[in-house]
Amino acid sequence: YPAVSNVQEEPSPVLGSRQMTARPPTRAPALFLLLGLVLAGCSSNPLDSLNPFKPQEDEAERGTIGFIQGFFGGVATDEPRAAVIGREILTAGGTAADGAVAVSLALSLTLPSSAGLGGGGVCVINDAVRKERETLDFLPGAPGVIPPGTQQATAVPGLLRGLAALHSRYGRLEWRQLASPAEKLTRFGNQVSRAYATDLKQISPTMLADPGFLRFLTFEEKNRLIREGDFVKQLSLSSVLSRIRSQGAGDFYTGLLSRQLVAAVKEAGGSLSRKDLRDYTPRWRPSLRVPYIKATTFHLPNVPGGSGVVLAQMLGMLVKHGDWDDAEPAERLHLLSEVSARAYGAYWRNLGQGGGGHDPERQISEDAVDRLYAGFQKDRRTALSATAGIPAVPPRAVPRAVPRAVPGTSFIIVDREGSAVACSLTMNGLFGAGRVAGGMGIVLAQPPPPPGAGLGGPAIMLLVNETQNTFYFGAAASGGIAPAGSLAGVAANAIMGRDEEDLVTALSTRRVHNSGFPDTTYYEQGLDGALIQDLTRRGHSLGPVASLGLVNAVFCPSGIPHKENLSCSIRNDPRGFGLFYSSE
Repeated sequence: YPAVSNVQEEPSPVLGSRQMTARPPTRAPALFLLLGLVLAGCSSNPLDSLNPFKPQEDEAERGTIGFIQGFFGGVATDEPRAAVIGREILTAGGTAADGAVAVSLALSLTLPSSAGLGGGGVCVINDAVRKERETLDFLPGAPGVIPPGTQQATAVPGLLRGLAALHSRYGRLEWRQLASPAEKLTRFGNQVSRAYATDLKQISPTMLADPGFLRFLTFEEKNRLIREGDFVKQLSLSSVLSRIRSQGAGDFYTGLLSRQLVAAVKEAGGSLSRKDLRDYTPRWRPSLRVPYIKATTFHLPNVPGGSGVVLAQMLGMLVKHGDWDDAEPAERLHLLSEVSARAYGAYWRNLGQGGGGHDPERQISEDAVDRLYAGFQKDRRTALSATAGIPAVPPRAVPRAVPRAVPGTSFIIVDREGSAVACSLTMNGLFGAGRVAGGMGIVLAQPPPPPGAGLGGPAIMLLVNETQNTFYFGAAASGGIAPAGSLAGVAANAIMGRDEEDLVTALSTRRVHNSGFPDTTYYEQGLDGALIQDLTRRGHSLGPVASLGLVNAVFCPSGIPHKENLSCSIRNDPRGFGLFYSSE
């Protein structure tokens, strides 16, 4: 196990714009290596030797809340109760993947406006034990056939098969332990959070016209719509989750639950067949990779639609530019607007060319990033027509109005071994299709949107040193008009910023975004007036927006795993009403 002995022998470099130094692996003494081999033979986990709490833990108690003593990792979500459940799974000895499964199931009932059994999502995974980094795509699918008489087309659910695949590959606790917390919330009740109540205020009258959906949102005790603080039970969904806990996710796709769901969707006026459910398959893909410094690499979602490519191109240009720590606030905002306009401009160009063949590796190559970055001016906005390969006139499919907000939710979770999962969940619209599977309590997602419909898509990332097998940074963004741009800005401020700039500062900084077409730099309301004037002087056409998205993030400058002097911070976005847990 030479790689393991290297991790033990050499402390991980501290990540920061001015602190990180390269340390080549050294050869361990023969006696130390022999001891490492003996210890490794006693455990299936080669990282156990880095665990300072191991002697105090009784393996028979794994799965019990509080099993982990000391540092357990951390979790940050857009909805508080889901974060509590994630923390419980981590302290019970679950992996980051275990926690991601439990958090996703919890969000399906605590935030059904943005996540649910009828929807799906995307996760980027770093598994420290297996030294693997990949993308899991379980986005809601398009129905094979939309039968005559369908009132509202609905998607093929992907969430449960995706979570089952994640658990099967990277989980440690039993499936029933991960499904049980969500089941208990539906059976015994849960208070409506402010995060959920905020979405409830945005429901369209059209949705409330559907009797089944109206019934789903009615607080029966007072005969009104549910609101913040109401204590709500969901007994129909509880029965579904009980069977999923005992029978596994497969029953939802090929068993009794699949028959019930197809009948309920038809009754609700939606579109779903048993063949759709049976044939749905989540997809594993290698993550998109953007090299950073000192053997660290950004890992991004590799999914159709271009969101991962756009984020990778933005990060590639920011890395190429450098000097982020020495740049003034106005210069940083100018740079973020420029790189987002160029990355999205390339997206619109590829869309106008029929999608560009979806060759992500080519689109994020060093040559491609160099072409996008060419012509950047430090003190002046550069028109897209002056950027190589980006047309001055957008394709007809490109919206010219203010980009619409993209509903969805995201979270980041990391365990003490350095395994991490960043996920973006979606219903393809607020409350999906606005239909509920009667008798099951499952909100149904909309079918996938056509290419170019909005600027959304999964915006998630992990930063890992693959040589040292060390995790440093992870983040997940959702909501707003451009989650990818928000995520790139937070990552730059946290990782590339000055030594005194921490994750709290990175998340609270006002954000900007330019989607290329229209050529407008949108800024969050509350941005300092002097910065607005500076951007105007540089040639930006400006427009205010309420928010550019929510970002949940974790930054560990020391890296994980790290036995001594561990430094790790995890936070949710102050713009939202989420929650984070960690043992800092």
